[in-house]
Amino acid sequence: MSKVFRPYAPEQSELLPPSPRDWLPAGHLAYFILDTVAELNLRPLLARYERELRGYPPHHPRMMVGLLLYAYCVGVASSRRIEKKTYEDVAFRVIAAGQHPDHTCVSEFRRQHLDVLAGLFVQVLALCQKAGLVKLGHVALDGTKLKANASKHKAMSYERMQQREKELAEKVAALLKAAEEADAAEDRLYGKLRRGDELPKELQRAETRLAKIREAKAELEAEARAAHEAQEAQKKKDSDDEPPSGPTPLPEHRVPTEKDGKPTPKAQRNFTDPESRIQKTKDGFIQGFNAQAAVDEAHQIIVAQALTNQPPDVEHLLPLLEQVVENCGEVPGAVTADSGYFSEQNVVRAASMGVDAYIATGRLKHGVQPPPVRGRRPRDLSLKQWMARRLRTKKGRQVYARRKVAAEPPFGQIKQGRGFRQLLLRGLEKARGEWALICLTHNLRKLHGAMGAT
Repeated sequence: MSKVFRPYAPEQSELLPPSPRDWLPAGHLAYFILDTVAELNLRPLLARYERELRGYPPHHPRMMVGLLLYAYCVGVASSRRIEKKTYEDVAFRVIAAGQHPDHTCVSEFRRQHLDVLAGLFVQVLALCQKAGLVKLGHVALDGTKLKANASKHKAMSYERMQQREKELAEKVAALLKAAEEADAAEDRLYGKLRRGDELPKELQRAETRLAKIREAKAELEAEARAAHEAQEAQKKKDSDDEPPSGPTPLPEHRVPTEKDGKPTPKAQRNFTDPESRIQKTKDGFIQGFNAQAAVDEAHQIIVAQALTNQPPDVEHLLPLLEQVVENCGEVPGAVTADSGYFSEQNVVRAASMGVDAYIATGRLKHGVQPPPVRGRRPRDLSLKQWMARRLRTKKGRQVYARRKVAAEPPFGQIKQGRGFRQLLLRGLEKARGEWALICLTHNLRKLHGAMGAT
């Protein structure tokens, strides 16, 4: 007697097509994304389509938003991979409702509406607050360096640009002279039958490289002039007695300049993504951006985020704190940050906002004794010494010890878990939009997990 197996007929059609809600387990992330997108206010996005004059109906914006949010939730950013997933992945098929937007459509939707997608960060954060996931008892600040969609080997210093410009100009002149001499010799030998506008390939390549270097050099010089003018304006502003007003702007890398406003010899510009900068990491140097996040300890929800091309962290503290208050509507109970964020100005401004800040001051030099914690506080303590003393108290040690468990896991989940070590989009504004998209999908995953979903 032969073994009896369960029926298996892959070619058999079903009499009644199953509902998409039956394709995945109840509580699946794909269903959660569909339900969440239905709650989001997408009126600004839908209003853009009202102004469109195209005759062929586009894909529904809610479907496209859901597709991108789910894709980023599971670490898929490539538009070609997203298109492929709509054919091969059940969850993507559920989100897209059986439609298959091609990669150009996905890429263009993200490019055209990145500002709206980034703006959903606050709406998703509000959903997290409503679910009780944001406590604001302790918020930790941290940053990580993300690779840009550009190679550090495609950057060139101002000094090297000047050298290469001279070398290529001489090479182009020599090649032109050689080409003219060859043309004259051929005319004498064969007659004037050639058009005379054919350029040797070597000359074409040299002229193309020369044009690119001259363009990059001119842009670097323009950036240097703007940076020099901004520095002079800041000096004048700092000399005024009026306190700063308005929100603190995010820092932006400025081209280092000489006294006359020209770029320094070491000033660099990347040919692929000119707004990205060289960033130092524990593994060396990368061409990239500085991604920042303020994380609420309770459930590791990102309550503020930013991305700049300025490598040091110190100038990011105040903009992040202000964003936390704006996004959440209240001041956090305690804020921790590592020594990269310390400055006396940051301590003063944080205190003026009512923020109870614990900012590391860095390691003591060899042989230097730490200030005593007990006893009356000396009157001549600097703010740095005062903060160092504060961190060595029992409460200070307890609060600061929680920084790592709050701030570092989200970066690990983003970079290692979902694979976002490199940004896909080029340019500072687009990179900021993509980082906001990465952060809001981090919060969506946390919200999904907290709701007891599978």
